[in-house]
Amino acid sequence: MTKKRFKKEHIVTSVVAVIVDGDGRVLLTRRSIPPFLDLWVMPGGKIDLGEPILEALKREVHEEVGLEVEIEGLIDVFEHLTPGDDNCHFVILYYRCRPLYCDVVHNENEVAEVAWVPCSKLPDYDLPAGARYILGKVFPETSLGEITKNADA
Repeated sequence: MTKKRFKKEHIVTSVVAVIVDGDGRVLLTRRSIPPFLDLWVMPGGKIDLGEPILEALKREVHEEVGLEVEIEGLIDVFEHLTPGDDNCHFVILYYRCRPLYCDVVHNENEVAEVAWVPCSKLPDYDLPAGARYILGKVFPETSLGEITKNADA
């Protein structure tokens, strides 16, 4: 049996904030860099070696969209294997968060645009599998959660 080769020799562990405001809208960002280039995702990124998980989450949110958040709890964990030449292995921890304020200032080096999106409009956005799965759990009234938990897309 041939062992599959990966671009990195380790699993990349990331955190993502599912930020839901008082009106039930979720903050989406359209990525301007890989991974997930031009797709809509929630703010997040890699955990630095030695960095506590929740501090990484708050740092990534602030770096990408300039918000401070209150972390309400872990939603789920999603595994993502990127196809093609990148061939990376990600484990992504999704946390539900509440914004302490809603005035977004996004980092144009990573984020092309941002939107506060009501759950009824989520199916209109081009989301990767992990984001669809998690948003389907947070907003079960949508049809977003109809994929498997460990999808490779």
